[in-house]
Amino acid sequence: MSATRRLAVLALALLPAAFAAGAQTSSNAPISAGAPGLALTPSQTEGPYYPTAKLADRDNDLTRVGSGASAQGEVLLLTGRLVDQRNQPIAAARIEIWQADHQGIYMHPGDAGTMRRDQNFQFYGEATTSPSGAFSFRTIMPGYYGTRPRHIHVKVVPVRGAALTTQIYFEGDQRLSSDGIVRRLGDRISALLVKASQTGPGEQSGQINFVLRQD
Repeated sequence: MSATRRLAVLALALLPAAFAAGAQTSSNAPISAGAPGLALTPSQTEGPYYPTAKLADRDNDLTRVGSGASAQGEVLLLTGRLVDQRNQPIAAARIEIWQADHQGIYMHPGDAGTMRRDQNFQFYGEATTSPSGAFSFRTIMPGYYGTRPRHIHVKVVPVRGAALTTQIYFEGDQRLSSDGIVRRLGDRISALLVKASQTGPGEQSGQINFVLRQD
């Protein structure tokens, strides 16, 4: 079975669980008139390493470039859903992610270690949300960059309305409490935390939902 086929099968298996997790904090029913709505996902800095040049292969499987060898590191299957403040799905939005490889190195000329990066890792990927707002990525757990906690950069670009740029983190990372970028979030950090669970040898899965304003 190809990597793309495995990604599709795993994502379909995990999406019900992702939706259930989201339902613990909000109902799937439309919010009634006058209700405050869901809390919007907090924005964060784009950081200095948004790709200056993107590989031709920019799909949602970052664990290999084209038909090349697999990247090093622990695989992470990341699934989620994009909704508006009324908990209605946002379809056809572009979700971009970019991150460091397992060594904590970015594909960017500003990273002094970029020549040592894992050439089999894609570093940047895109997914388009389905009619139900669902999306998925197959990537790796990012390595530590400098003193920062593990993180993945995200940009959400809807068909209409403003884009959202943010970062996601991982529960239990001991560096979260000492990171200035995270501390500025206060309690809002909970909206950007992924609980990664072991699903097989060298593979974890987690889910993250984004709430974007749609007027």
